[in-house]
Amino acid sequence: MSNRIVNTFVKVSADCPAERGIVPVSKKETKTAHEVQYEILSEHPYTYDLDGLIVETYIRHKLAGEPVDEARRAQVRDELLSKGQPCMRASMLPKKFGWGVHYDEAGRIAIVPMESEEYQKFLERADLKQEFAMRNKKAGSAK
Repeated sequence: MSNRIVNTFVKVSADCPAERGIVPVSKKETKTAHEVQYEILSEHPYTYDLDGLIVETYIRHKLAGEPVDEARRAQVRDELLSKGQPCMRASMLPKKFGWGVHYDEAGRIAIVPMESEEYQKFLERADLKQEFAMRNKKAGSAK
């Protein structure tokens, strides 16, 4: 099963509490999945497509410290991608931390802070499918 998304811009959630792109930092000893996603995407923009990001995030998050050779990486990829995986609309980066997500024509991903000029330019691009990140709370639900 492939998560092929191209030419798409994921806008921050309508109920995103951030007013600008915030670098996620956990109070926990180990990094959270969204911290790992942030590190990967900020250090390597337009390197990973969604499937690659899912695999790399899992390896860095769940298998941190374990040696992962190509055979193990392929096994992880097959296991993860054999079942449905959420897209970046469900990520905490656009839902909570104020990062827009751009998928280019090859499906490779980059993040952009919501306060940036680049974010505004993505909003104005008619050639991109525009989607909001998923809401943090269901509409009409009590806080």
